[in-house]
Amino acid sequence: MEKIYDYIIVGGGIVGISTAWQLKQRCPNKSVLVVEKEDHLAAHQTGHNSGVIHAGVYYAPGSLKAEFCKAGVEATKAFCQQHGIAVENCGKLLVATNDTEVERMHALFERCQQNGIDVELLDKAGLQQKEPNITGLGAILVHATSIVDYRLVTEKMAGAFIALGGQIAKRTEVVAMNETSDRVSIHAKSDGQPVHLAARFIVSCSGLMADRLAKMLGIETDFQIVPYRGEYYRLKPEHNHIVNHLIYPIPDPELPFLGVHLTRMIDGSVTVGPNAVQGWKREGYGKVNFSLRDTAEMLRFKGFWKVTANNLKTGLVETKNSWWKPGYLKLVNKYCPQLATKDLLPYPAGIRAQAVLKDGSLVHDFLFAESPRSLHVCNAPSPAATSAIPIGNYICDKLLTSNTEATKDELTTHTDDQPQAEKAQSGQHLETTT
Repeated sequence: MEKIYDYIIVGGGIVGISTAWQLKQRCPNKSVLVVEKEDHLAAHQTGHNSGVIHAGVYYAPGSLKAEFCKAGVEATKAFCQQHGIAVENCGKLLVATNDTEVERMHALFERCQQNGIDVELLDKAGLQQKEPNITGLGAILVHATSIVDYRLVTEKMAGAFIALGGQIAKRTEVVAMNETSDRVSIHAKSDGQPVHLAARFIVSCSGLMADRLAKMLGIETDFQIVPYRGEYYRLKPEHNHIVNHLIYPIPDPELPFLGVHLTRMIDGSVTVGPNAVQGWKREGYGKVNFSLRDTAEMLRFKGFWKVTANNLKTGLVETKNSWWKPGYLKLVNKYCPQLATKDLLPYPAGIRAQAVLKDGSLVHDFLFAESPRSLHVCNAPSPAATSAIPIGNYICDKLLTSNTEATKDELTTHTDDQPQAEKAQSGQHLETTT
């Protein structure tokens, strides 16, 4: 007789595990299964990020991203303390190197204050005192920024979930789903063998595959996941103490990425990056990588061509610097001039699962898609790892307060900045939340 789980979570990254762990706490008598296609957890975005516990510097005051991040800092640190996970509160400096960046720095400082973030504005002398090896006209010192190993956080969270009676099925890849009035049937493969699962409700936290999981259930979407590679270098060990804080540039508000920065890692090393180049494979972490399926889907998507055209100049510069190390180094030298190309050693890349709308807009908000018996996290923007615990709590609230038996035919939208295109059809809808 087929076992029907109460909940199946698809995706063993930190958001999926956080959701499963909190759901099991709130519903101890419900059966909860996490399905992960890799042989270990945190295999993709969670395991390829910079390990920073972000303070929420960049987000609009009062927005859900700002609230999630602020709550996430405290929740993540508390979880780590409870489970003996090392956290280093090293702080972050956002460094202005020209007059334009100084102007942006002051605007960003005001936003930090509006968000209730503990920050300090430094002039040139103050910056030099804090960081003798960094050059700039001034900086914002963010006191609450810390570093951690998010893979370890995910594993500890998974252990807590299992201790509550939860289950995790690794090496199990979802290949098809079918939704009926009382369940979702999942067809999967485990070590090449077919596996059949069923759940009263499923939650997809599948990151780079989020759009594909939604389409498996026939949910109409107005977006597609477009992968962007973030490439890093690691400094030579003799430079591990070149900085005392994390060093970030002042971001250009017209660009979606934060720019190349120096990041102290919890293991004592220092990384440089990331850039942002077009990925041609959703899970392509090597220097040269290509997927015919991923590329074909991307090229057929109108939004890809529009977002590429809108950011063509930046994209070409990033691609050039990806292959020409001196160009990449120049981005670092503007605030850390003593580093040379020989100091940049190889380091694994990361892939950002960026939801792009058909009109070419990048989705900067949280994006959810729903059907009567499924909830899909289609876009969990940075800092998703920092915010994983409040995001998981938010998802649990949605699961436990929504009437999953009823057909929902109205679009629910909560946005604090730019509108996003959503589409509702046949009892299924998208929801964007900033």
